[in-house]
Amino acid sequence: MSGPYVIRGSVALPEAELVWRFSRSSGPGGQHVNTSDSQVELRFDLDKTQALPPVWKERALERLAGRLVDGVLSVRASEHRSQWRNRETAAVRLAALLAEATAPPPKPRRKSRIPRGINERRLREKKQRGDTKRGRSGRDWT
Repeated sequence: MSGPYVIRGSVALPEAELVWRFSRSSGPGGQHVNTSDSQVELRFDLDKTQALPPVWKERALERLAGRLVDGVLSVRASEHRSQWRNRETAAVRLAALLAEATAPPPKPRRKSRIPRGINERRLREKKQRGDTKRGRSGRDWT
């Protein structure tokens, strides 16, 4: 494993609170796949963790409510043949998921006011365009 997985700033995933489970991956792979447990399931108890600031924890619990089972967040990785690479992938994925879930909400959009000059110019151009089109009709031809 390569070091602590930073969520954001100085907050990182604590290794002691991560629960790893390994199993056999599905799909092709020859004789080796029948004996190696390369699929990784990483579980993180979001409900009981002390690693996250209370505001972040509350935000994450709210945003990840659909993914949690009894307050536990679970991530699975089986893309790679080696267990080590799947461990890396799962940990990075979990850190990214928590970083996104704990991010502060975006600032509310302030409605911008259209300057009066722009609106007047738009209406003037519409009027000119209408006059041009009206001039194309053959009413005045004799």
